[in-house]
Amino acid sequence: MGATAAPLRRVYATRTLTLTASLLAAGLGFVVFLQFGASDGFDAFDVLRAALIFASTFWLAWGAFTALAGLTTRPPAVPRDPGPLRAMTAILVPAYNEDPVATFARIAAMEASLRATGHGDRFHFAILSDTRNDEVAARERIWFLRLLADTHGEGRIFYRRRTSNKGRKAGNIEDFIKRAGGAYTYAIILDADSLMEGATMVEMVRRMEAAPDLGLLQTLPKVIRARSRFGRIMQFAGGFYSPVFARGLAMMQGRTGPFWGHNAIVRMRAFAESCGLPELSGKPPFGGHILSHDYVEAALLARAGWTVRVDDDLQGSYEEAPENIIDHAKRDRRWCQGNLQHSRLLLAPGLKAWSRFVFLQGILAYIAPVFWLAFLAASIAAPLFAPPIDYFPIEYWPFPVLPVSQVSKALALAVGIGGLLFLPKLLILLDAALRGRARGFGGGLRALQSTLTELLFSSLTAPIFLMFQTRSVLQVLRGADGGWPAQSRGDGTLSFRDAWAASHWIVTTGGVVLVMAQWLSPELVLWLMPVALPMVLAPLLISWSSRPSRSLLFTTETEITPAPVMRLHDAILARWDESLEDRNAA
Repeated sequence: MGATAAPLRRVYATRTLTLTASLLAAGLGFVVFLQFGASDGFDAFDVLRAALIFASTFWLAWGAFTALAGLTTRPPAVPRDPGPLRAMTAILVPAYNEDPVATFARIAAMEASLRATGHGDRFHFAILSDTRNDEVAARERIWFLRLLADTHGEGRIFYRRRTSNKGRKAGNIEDFIKRAGGAYTYAIILDADSLMEGATMVEMVRRMEAAPDLGLLQTLPKVIRARSRFGRIMQFAGGFYSPVFARGLAMMQGRTGPFWGHNAIVRMRAFAESCGLPELSGKPPFGGHILSHDYVEAALLARAGWTVRVDDDLQGSYEEAPENIIDHAKRDRRWCQGNLQHSRLLLAPGLKAWSRFVFLQGILAYIAPVFWLAFLAASIAAPLFAPPIDYFPIEYWPFPVLPVSQVSKALALAVGIGGLLFLPKLLILLDAALRGRARGFGGGLRALQSTLTELLFSSLTAPIFLMFQTRSVLQVLRGADGGWPAQSRGDGTLSFRDAWAASHWIVTTGGVVLVMAQWLSPELVLWLMPVALPMVLAPLLISWSSRPSRSLLFTTETEITPAPVMRLHDAILARWDESLEDRNAA
């Protein structure tokens, strides 16, 4: 069974149920907190905090019910054309100041994997360099020649470097489509760290051939090659949880699916006709070129009547990811700016309602942490604005009337929020054990241990991510442009000094939170410890999690049995590294 655009009736039913359940959960949190906050006298701060709880709980509930949708629905089978491949497909590999040895070795591995399918002649590779560093560009040209020699790929593998990187990645791809798009029916868009099986590419083309209205087909890439503790935990979480969330997303989005910018195939005509991106008026961060172009391109395809979908059943699609929290935060800074920039597009003419809602979700994903932080600040400051407690509300009654304890409501709210965070992952664990999927993660017991440890780690690092995301939002709102920094590769190990330099402000914030709570609201100190203590320990957590992992936990399928294209890549990279060492020795 695969994933396809589900019937509209099922799509609307899934959307309605998920949205209704999320609003009910948020509304319940609002009411419970309002009762708790008003127990010592009602004031405007109670309404403010309850409203912040509503917005934050809605976002958590939406994620939880998306997972439940993925667990309880099964998309229909996809159509595919089993005949001979007739179309020509371009495989686009944008590169921006990347290590050409690693990038081109991936291309060599994918080219060999495609040749093994017998359909290699129907695919061309185009390396689209936006590299600004002349030294890196010189190495690109040298290793491109090595790539051609190793693959005999002349006429099937092309390289060009733009003189201007206008529009960044989206502009790079647009430039290729204008110059050479007419020669191809489809384009598979990759990132420099993408890796994909040849058989997967062939299958993607077959699915496009069988669905003439399909404008874009997105795969679900698996993270591979992680070495650090942080990297392996993220790799496990992505491989274990993401298929379920993606299935729920597919069932809700229907024909208006996602595009994540890479490891996807597009119909060249649809993309060329529909996806020309405007340059927004004004200066960055809200003006200029659109950073998170992928969401916008998916919306433009849907506006033009093309189907956009994600097929979570497609295997053989891989990518790499940051190895430490700091590199993750740097990448997330760009995503934050791109998502907030979508506020300029919410009212763009002709967009599908769901596309607008997707933009709103993306904005809320970064605003929600600000809501949580504002809620904490408001809770600490609340005693300054609360009316004094009246212990003698009944005239002439000689005995004080003590307020009724609201601890039970506070506990219920905490348990409810914790349930939204943890229950979906535990249900995914149960589903994986029952369906046998846990075997690919070291077995049921190992998957259980990995899940519980991941839950602990994500709980400890959540306040750190909250602070980085809040800072990103505030930077964007004050007009700071984060640009498009090159991706950090390598092992990612950070010393304590490096971690301190990047997070000392988080330590200070955590200390201030505890001091202010002790001064203004001593009864909150214990409740704030799960948030403030990880902030104080941020450099230790960041440095520790960046170090190489030797644990047997967080095993994934590709660690147990590396994919064929991964083995090809390893062999090619080892051969190229050996020749480089020989050249340096000479």
